[in-house]
Amino acid sequence: MQKPLIAAMAMLLFLGACGGVRDSRLNPLNWFGRESTETLVPQGGWNRPIDNRALVPVVTELELIPTSSGALLRASGLPDTQGWWDVELRALNNGRPVDGALVYEFVIAAPRAGAATSTEAARLVTAGVAIPASRLAGLRQITVRGATNARTINR
Repeated sequence: MQKPLIAAMAMLLFLGACGGVRDSRLNPLNWFGRESTETLVPQGGWNRPIDNRALVPVVTELELIPTSSGALLRASGLPDTQGWWDVELRALNNGRPVDGALVYEFVIAAPRAGAATSTEAARLVTAGVAIPASRLAGLRQITVRGATNARTINR
């Protein structure tokens, strides 16, 4: 009876001591992965680049071209001078329709240096954007805004 009692007491002492080793450096399971990770992300997050592009003065043409996966919206605009670049149809409301209407802004970047005024054909800029079929499903109207006018396609 004494031997089993001594063995049980020794086991209890041994297992009790394991709890202290659990958090020590002697435990191999603590050798990796216990450090906290420091990130270099600023508290408020990264600043988004500011888009300084202007609206095209006049939207001259708007066309919706059907494709196998939805449609391609193509718009042309006419700036006052040559040299305008970086054209884009920028979707408002994250590209989601509001009351069945999808609205885009036709933005362009200004010329880097003083640009000459030329013919309308030389100044014409064109941009396009693909619209998936899932977004076209409940769509009734697509509008592209410029600085002085807007063009609309009704479906």
